[in-house]
Amino acid sequence: MSGLAMPPPTPKDYWPQWRGPSGQGLASEDNLPTEWSRTKNVAWSTEIPGRGFSSPIVWGDRVFLTTSIEGDVIPGVSPAPHMLGGEPFVHPDAVAGDKRHTLKVIALDTTSGKMLWERTSYEGRVFDARHRVGSFANTTPATDGERVYAWFGSEGLYAYDFSGKLAWKKTLGGIPAFGMGTGSSPVLFENLIILQCDEDNGERSFIVALDRRNGREVWRTKRAVQAGWSTPVIARTASRAELITSGNEFMISYNARTGKELWRVKGTGGWTVPTPIVAHEIVVASAAHPLKRAVAVRLGGTGDVTGTPQVAWERDRGTGYTPSSIAYGDYAYLLTDGGLLTCIDIRTGEVKYEGARPPKPGRFSASPIAFGGKLLLTSEDGDTHVVTAGPAYQVLGTNSLDERIHASPAATSNGLLIRTMTRLYRIGGAT
Repeated sequence: MSGLAMPPPTPKDYWPQWRGPSGQGLASEDNLPTEWSRTKNVAWSTEIPGRGFSSPIVWGDRVFLTTSIEGDVIPGVSPAPHMLGGEPFVHPDAVAGDKRHTLKVIALDTTSGKMLWERTSYEGRVFDARHRVGSFANTTPATDGERVYAWFGSEGLYAYDFSGKLAWKKTLGGIPAFGMGTGSSPVLFENLIILQCDEDNGERSFIVALDRRNGREVWRTKRAVQAGWSTPVIARTASRAELITSGNEFMISYNARTGKELWRVKGTGGWTVPTPIVAHEIVVASAAHPLKRAVAVRLGGTGDVTGTPQVAWERDRGTGYTPSSIAYGDYAYLLTDGGLLTCIDIRTGEVKYEGARPPKPGRFSASPIAFGGKLLLTSEDGDTHVVTAGPAYQVLGTNSLDERIHASPAATSNGLLIRTMTRLYRIGGAT
């Protein structure tokens, strides 16, 4: 085995990491289903144990998921302590840091939905608490076609082959995040697996790249960025690949091969969850708490580009706290937690429409995907709205699974993979 990424079965048959091949929620397959319900256009559904927050990934005939199963209180155990502004801090939504947890990786057959194997990666006490809406398996795994890599934050990184055999495991120590849990998913680049590890007030934050073959640390770079839950993204220009990270203090671009900083800009100014979006050599980072902010930066810069022409545009409204937005064609679509959608020309910042409301009100945690000139926006109530991409807002239809959904969909030529809190559905595709 080379340990390097194998050629995918076809570009349309895999969704290998958080938000797909590009990390941007863009499907290669255009002819995907746009109508379904619990009884219509469902190829199969499979019950998944635990709490359904991480998203499914796909490689050919395999679907991979992670899950967390909560056990009893462990007497005498308490989660990691936190400080904020020099004072002890306990987040009001932090829970379950005193309980036993079982963290698992699960493999299913894409065609039938049959569970092929499940492996317990970690079992016991956890380092820190989690948000009451979340789990200790929030992060989406990644695969290179030889192995699947499951990242459980302070509880470690685990590499399994496709038969479920553990190839290696790695711990990076405790990574406190104000008792909110880990949210940043692993990113694959060449022979590396990259993890953004931002903690509490940023004194020990870092980003690290490991060799996918053996878990050996290849590079590590310190970051003066406080706790965040954003997943990095690889953004490419004609001359280089940039590793883009988003955070409160800074959005920073690194050389993905070496970890050397390329440029930085003033960050989101808040607790950062959304993954940056990229199109036309422009990257947009955003957050929504305690203030709303989006900043669009042209790739290819050097040094601190704050206040320079490298900043294409900025915006102080219409951003989301939990869901990532999406860039598709010429436009950036900013999505709020309330489902309001704003369409912006990503090159100029010109607003095409603003605050368009979904036909059914709700909260949105899942991040959108795009294909065939359409956007799919999924609410926590299980409603997926199909919206026309482009400068005019039009809803083509709404589909409901009548189950709670926090995970983001995956899309391949075998259809859509949608994870609810208790089940994984395959919508459409040949059977």
